[in-house]
Amino acid sequence: MIEILDTTLRDGTQGQAVSLSSDDKVAIARRLSAFGVPLVEGGWPGSNPKDAEFFARMRGVDLGRTRLVAFGSTRRKGLRPHDDASVQAMLGAHTPVVTVVAKSWDFHVTEALEVSLEENLRMIEETYAYLVSQGRRVIHDAEHFFDGFKANRGYALATLEAAVRGGSDTLCLCDTNGGSLPEEVAEITRAVVEAFPGVRVGIHPHNDGELAVANALAAVRAGATHVQGTVNGYGERCGNLNLTSTIPNLILKCGLELQGISREKLAELREVSHYVDERANLTPNIRAPYVGDAAFAHKGGIHVSAVLKNPRTYEHVEPEAVGNTRRVLVSDLSGRSNLLAKLAEAGVQVPKETAGALLEEVKQLEHAGYSFEGAEASFYLLAHRLRGGKLPFELMGFSVFMHANDDRPDTPTWAEATVRVKVGESVQHTAGESKFGPVSALDVAFRKAVQAFYPEIGEIELSDYKMRILSGQESGTSSGVRVVIEMHRAGERWTTVGASRNSLEASLKALTDGYAYALVKAQPAPQD
Repeated sequence: MIEILDTTLRDGTQGQAVSLSSDDKVAIARRLSAFGVPLVEGGWPGSNPKDAEFFARMRGVDLGRTRLVAFGSTRRKGLRPHDDASVQAMLGAHTPVVTVVAKSWDFHVTEALEVSLEENLRMIEETYAYLVSQGRRVIHDAEHFFDGFKANRGYALATLEAAVRGGSDTLCLCDTNGGSLPEEVAEITRAVVEAFPGVRVGIHPHNDGELAVANALAAVRAGATHVQGTVNGYGERCGNLNLTSTIPNLILKCGLELQGISREKLAELREVSHYVDERANLTPNIRAPYVGDAAFAHKGGIHVSAVLKNPRTYEHVEPEAVGNTRRVLVSDLSGRSNLLAKLAEAGVQVPKETAGALLEEVKQLEHAGYSFEGAEASFYLLAHRLRGGKLPFELMGFSVFMHANDDRPDTPTWAEATVRVKVGESVQHTAGESKFGPVSALDVAFRKAVQAFYPEIGEIELSDYKMRILSGQESGTSSGVRVVIEMHRAGERWTTVGASRNSLEASLKALTDGYAYALVKAQPAPQD
């Protein structure tokens, strides 16, 4: 039975661009508990007010079978444990479990701690004995253990012996610099397991060599039964062990049982991954194994044709097992199988001759700078039009003016836009203005033109806007651009694309496609 310790709320927050408020940490702790994670490390209560506040707030929170863990370090040199502020802060967190980091590399003991090797052993043993006497389970984080073992095997093992004498029941071996190789991790972990029979051995790898998952699996195969990592691999430098990849590997590939996290619970993995990204205000990694949008996305026509016959041809696990879904991408590399499968996803059936025409137009548009891989709504509209479907409006032209306040240089410029839109037999010519720029002004003007005919567009909101320069075209301001827009309404989200050498034209194309998609989807599909 493998025990998982999630350190997203502690080690994960040391990663660049990762910041969590106390509210975020409470919410994530609750979600990890619901997922079944047995140990959630909440932070270092002696290091900052935010972590202290988090532990204070968590005292009244029921996490079920999940145990909250406080982190800290051994007593400082020259102090007794009950006089050390860091040790007392761990106790003050009132958690049933504590993780304590201690030096196991002689180089770090003498250079970083600046204490003797013997004093470091006493610091470990005395700290743990004190914490155990206070009713705490102690997990020993053997910092830099693999580097320390390679430099001085005898001393590295001596630090573990001191931890066991002090009462620690778990020896977690840390690859703190993240540079070890799987064969090294396996050999050293096996040596520790053999040297400490009956004691739980763990692994805490970092990802500086892109080997954290491989190193964790190597340690488990060598006898480790405790694994520490973070959701989505958050962490210092290149990150910690990515539990979002490790957990399904342990369950689905290694056939192991995890404490608290069943195979059925694994179906929540993608949602947990995205939930944590959302709380951290980070964009999910589309290429993340198992949980990313691209993890089960198929683009090549030969691949799609085979997957439609039998998914095992190009999928190593069922996407549903980890809460993901199969996606068929449409691009200039697509074959007819891609298009038919993509249309079927939207419940659209088209004759083969229509599919051929659609494929040809997709390839021409992609050559012009469009990309339909992440813009399913624009692709849907394209298919709708080729099937003879009518669009709710026709954009006939637009203009944009920028106004500066010469008398008030401290006042920002503002934009004015006009649009001509045909709705049915009526031509609307409206204007709008905005202090937020020309795209916002175009949006205001367009809504004025159309909302009287389709009041439901008032419920649609812009979620995201991205523009990128198209490669292979002229440089500088002559470059073509692609604009991708995401909109949402009542929990539904959709994405559209526009491309042009005029950034405003590309923006307006993506913007109006977004409104058109919502209106078309609400209408009965045209009959073939």
